[in-house]
Amino acid sequence: MKRKLLFIIATVFLVAACHNDDYMPGLPAPGNEDNETEMAEQIAGRVALGYVTYYGTSIPDAKYLTHINYAFAELYVKNGIYEKFGLQGDKSRFDKVKKIKSQYPHVKILLSFTNSVSNTDNSQDGGFSALAKSPEMRKQFAQDCKAFVSSEGIDGIDIDWEFPGMTFGSNAYDELVDVENFTLLMKDLRAALGQSTLLTYAGYCMDKRPQGEGYKYIDVKAVDPYVDFVNIMAYDLVDAPQHQSALNKPSNYWDCQRSVDEYLNAGVSADKLVLGIPFYGRADFNAGGSINYRDILNLSKDDGYVIENWDTEGNVPYVTKNGSFYCGYDNPRSIAAKGEWILKNGMKGMMFWDYEGDDTMGTLRKALWNAVMKK
Repeated sequence: MKRKLLFIIATVFLVAACHNDDYMPGLPAPGNEDNETEMAEQIAGRVALGYVTYYGTSIPDAKYLTHINYAFAELYVKNGIYEKFGLQGDKSRFDKVKKIKSQYPHVKILLSFTNSVSNTDNSQDGGFSALAKSPEMRKQFAQDCKAFVSSEGIDGIDIDWEFPGMTFGSNAYDELVDVENFTLLMKDLRAALGQSTLLTYAGYCMDKRPQGEGYKYIDVKAVDPYVDFVNIMAYDLVDAPQHQSALNKPSNYWDCQRSVDEYLNAGVSADKLVLGIPFYGRADFNAGGSINYRDILNLSKDDGYVIENWDTEGNVPYVTKNGSFYCGYDNPRSIAAKGEWILKNGMKGMMFWDYEGDDTMGTLRKALWNAVMKK
C-alpha cells in the first residue's frame, strides 16, 4: 500500500537534477501542533478511511473514521492454481479490530487483499496474475470473499494488487492480459458480492499505460462500474529531494492533483475518488527511507533536524537535516489544505496509510476527519 516507486528512471533523473537546497531556506510550518478540540459532525456519504495492518499493535480508536481497511489477506496459489486465501498474521488481531463495530456501528470494515506473500506456509506462485486469468478461479475467489464477508460480519472487500502488468518487486505479472483481467476480476467480485457489499481498490496515481506489448496499472474507466470508490495512493510519488505527496507542485515530477486528474480525465466521477494521505515521511527509496509521523515529531534539533519547514508551492511540510532536505510528510495544515481541495472538487473523502503512523493523540486522523467533514 505504500513505499512503491512511481518511475525509477524518472526519479533517478530528478534526484540527479535537483539540489539539496531546492527547498531552502524554507518557512515555518504551523499546524504540527493540534490544538483543535472541536470535531466536525459526520456528513453522510463522505469517507474518512484508515488502513489498519495485521502487524500493528494498536486497537484503533474509530471515533473519527468511517471505514477501516484491514491489511492484509493473501492468496494461496500453487502451480498457478488458486486454492484459498488467508489472513496475514494472527487472526486474533483481525477479530479485535472487527469488534470495533460493536462500539462504533457507523464504521464499515473491509478486508484488503495484497498481491504479496508473508505467511510462512505460503509462497509467491502467480498471485493475482494467475488467479485472474481463469474465469473459474476468479469466480471461486469471489465466492470465497462473499462467504468470508458473511461469516465474519464485515462490510466489504478491497483489492490492493500492485500492480497489473508490472511489479515493484518479484511478484508475477503478465503485461499482455493483467490489466484486462483485473477488470474482469472486479466484475466477478461485484456479481458475487451484490450491491450491498462494498467493493473498493487501491488505485495507482496513473491510469493504465503501455508496457512492452501490453499494458500496466489499472484501466480506471473500465473498472469504475463495479466499485463503490477508489483509494488513490497519492503518496510515494517521488522521493527526496522532492516531496512525496505535494498537493500541486509543477516543479515535481508528479503530485496529488495530477494523480486525481488521471481519473477525472478518464471519466471517473469525482464523487468516487478518495485521496490517499501518508501518515509517514518519505526520504530516499533506495535507503528504505520512511519514518512515521509520530517519530518525525521526536526528531531533535540537537541532531540537526528541523521539522517545521513549509513548501509554499506544494502546500506541504518537510524535514531538513543539517540544512538539507530529509523527508516530505503531511501534518494538520497540509491535510486541511488537501481537504479543502478535495471538497472544492467534489471528491468523496480521504484515506490514510496507516493507523500506526499517527501520534498517540490522533493528531492526523482528527485533522483528516475535520477536513473531510467540513461543511
